[in-house]
Amino acid sequence: MIDILIIEDNQELGILISDFLKREGFLVQWCETAEQGLDFLEQSRCKLVLLDVMLPGMDGFETCNQIREKANVPILLMSAKTDDKSKLLGYEVGADDYIEKPFAIPVLVAKMKALMRRSYELHEDRQILSECGITLDYKARTVTQNGKEIAVKGKEFDVLYYLMKHTGEVVDKDTLFDEIWGSDCFSEPATLNVHIRWLREKLEKDPKKPELIQTVWKVGYKFGGA
Repeated sequence: MIDILIIEDNQELGILISDFLKREGFLVQWCETAEQGLDFLEQSRCKLVLLDVMLPGMDGFETCNQIREKANVPILLMSAKTDDKSKLLGYEVGADDYIEKPFAIPVLVAKMKALMRRSYELHEDRQILSECGITLDYKARTVTQNGKEIAVKGKEFDVLYYLMKHTGEVVDKDTLFDEIWGSDCFSEPATLNVHIRWLREKLEKDPKKPELIQTVWKVGYKFGGA
């Protein structure tokens, strides 16, 4: 997973922001079109999206809307459009913050850091995970999918929580079993397979062709990701 995905068609600005962020220690991916950025997010994850509004092809507003339908990643819009109507539209389609062009790069970075701090400290404090349309609240022990509460309890909940914490990563079966049941547990590892099947029946559109909880042959399971 990278830190920052930049979607900006202006090469000079894209290079400037990218180079500055790299010097700040961030892992960065820069895309020049919305389509490239969306393709990247289909294959990988990031901690924040820095998104230009005026893009060739699909504009930043539509791009923001599409990203928000699939992920809960913080989104910071960049735009030369400074009117209130454009700013309101940005928030309506799911942006978390808005910065007007032209801007000083250090100010942009400070704004990004503040947004990431607010976003991830909130999730850490409440222990909320939100991926692929599923929101899991660890303290409340609740799971919702597209706004509808799903009855996921006991070890099913613990399995889902562990997999969602490692979204996009392959989790070894033995590791997952030991984390949930304990290495000295008398249960059989096959118990894990049963709980995975129950989760799929509750969360997948087609449990026989799972998209959320994928089996990685001879290794384990992966939640979300490509």
